Amino acid sequence: MLFTDKIALSGTRRTGDGYLVADAKVARTGIQIYLGREVGKPEMEQVRVFRPEAEVFSNDALASFAHRPVTNDHPAEAVGARNWKQHSVGMTGGDIARDGEFVRVPMTVMDQAAIDAVEAGKRELSMGYACDLDFTAGTTPAGEAYDAIQKNIRGNHLAIVAAGRAGPQCRIGDSWAAIPPVKDPHMTLKTVTVDGIPIEVTDQGATVITTLLGRIADSKTANDKLVSDHAAAIAAKDKDLAAKDGDLAKKDAEIDALKGKIVDGAALDALVQGRGDLVAKAKAIAPGVATDGKSDADIRKAVVAAKLGDEAVKDKAAAYIDARFDILAEDVKPADPDPVRRLSIDGLKQVGDARQQADAAWEKSVTNMNAWRKEA
Repeated sequence: MLFTDKIALSGTRRTGDGYLVADAKVARTGIQIYLGREVGKPEMEQVRVFRPEAEVFSNDALASFAHRPVTNDHPAEAVGARNWKQHSVGMTGGDIARDGEFVRVPMTVMDQAAIDAVEAGKRELSMGYACDLDFTAGTTPAGEAYDAIQKNIRGNHLAIVAAGRAGPQCRIGDSWAAIPPVKDPHMTLKTVTVDGIPIEVTDQGATVITTLLGRIADSKTANDKLVSDHAAAIAAKDKDLAAKDGDLAKKDAEIDALKGKIVDGAALDALVQGRGDLVAKAKAIAPGVATDGKSDADIRKAVVAAKLGDEAVKDKAAAYIDARFDILAEDVKPADPDPVRRLSIDGLKQVGDARQQADAAWEKSVTNMNAWRKEA
């Protein structure tokens, strides 16, 4: 497999011929993290690759970093004799050395355009190399777990790039077939935050991302409004239904109340009979008392007041007045409320000497009519 490491270019100097000379760290030991798709394992989210000292500092590995072509950006192919002249802008030296956990390589940039790019800010390096990956999981001497071991490391070229991923640290980069496009060193970059993560992009990229974020925000706002409006509509319908239910309940209550006020025939007869009896008693006790339009209680109170005076009913409870009325009613016989009806039932009755009185009255009237004759 082919890999690239990203390191920073530092300690540069110019020779009398105008070449640019520098030293660079181009490889290191330890564990590096790959995306699964970068190392041929798309089913894995990430792969922890171990680079043991024995592989990084082996004689063959160190020798492979010497006299390698320096390129301005990564070419889309491995560099060799057939395309060296097309891609090379310089060379690495032969004095390869171990620097702690790193491999340090001297380098010379000879192409003026590449030198100008470095001095304008394009100062990071990316080592392109091949290796074998042994997907045998294990644990490093330091106790770190890994998924694969990198073996048979062989350098191919050293590329000058605009932006490395790890600054001054060595880091395995993208696979050879997925080397990212190189940015123009004069390009203005902007930082855009997406989901809390700051991303450095070009002006055009920032515009696109900002536009997309705005559209997402607008979409969310519109969706929130739709949800809110829907909830409001449901609440309004619920309120309308509740109001209608309240009106129906009120109508039902009114109907029940009216039903309670309806009096059947027997009850109505009883009410009429009771009212007639009360009026008859009242007239018998106090003939001058008015009964029309008055309630039963008002009639009893008026009768007691007419017979016993206003003081007899002043501040008295209805039960007391009813009792006094009943006592007064015991001493009188109520008059027949309909004497004509009674007369039609009983007929004319002779009481005592009513016939004699009638005859005497007749004779007297006749005598009075004939009185003039005696005077004449």
